[in-house]
Amino acid sequence: MTTTNMIGTATTTPAATPAAAPAPAPAAATDAAEAARTRLDFAKAAPKAFRALIGFDAAARAGLDPALVELIQIRASHLNHCAYCLHMHTNDARKAGESEDRLHMVAVWREARHFFTPKEQAALALTEAVTLVAGAGVPDEVYAQAAAQFDEAELAQVLALILTINTWNRVALATGKVAGTDERRR
Repeated sequence: MTTTNMIGTATTTPAATPAAAPAPAPAAATDAAEAARTRLDFAKAAPKAFRALIGFDAAARAGLDPALVELIQIRASHLNHCAYCLHMHTNDARKAGESEDRLHMVAVWREARHFFTPKEQAALALTEAVTLVAGAGVPDEVYAQAAAQFDEAELAQVLALILTINTWNRVALATGKVAGTDERRR
């Protein structure tokens, strides 16, 4: 119902206000966002580079504990603000049996060390140092902690994985990937 107040301005009473439209369903919202994306499709535009990156990624994760792989990818994606990769890797971690408690603590792992093994803590610290390398390089103590937890071959694999997720984050951010879509499933 519309009425006029004392200054002559029309107002609508709450009873006359139509119900707010429901928020779009997550699937519909992500489909719409993906359809509106105007940036290039990296896989189609640079197929050789894309396949090389997939190969590097597969080689990097070979032999590593799948839970550790996801923790590294999640932490780097937090730091790079890559919602697309963060969504993908938290879902992958859940499917692999990772607990919600640990997933919620990855961003604040230093304050919640008891959720993570010393090996995972070393990997998370190295992930942060390499991801944020422009700030302070990779401090000797961070590298030494990782070297104490991993043999040389494992440490090389962890480092390669950190490099690949940072590359994937940059591809996703530069090409406007939409969180909630997962092109691996297409």
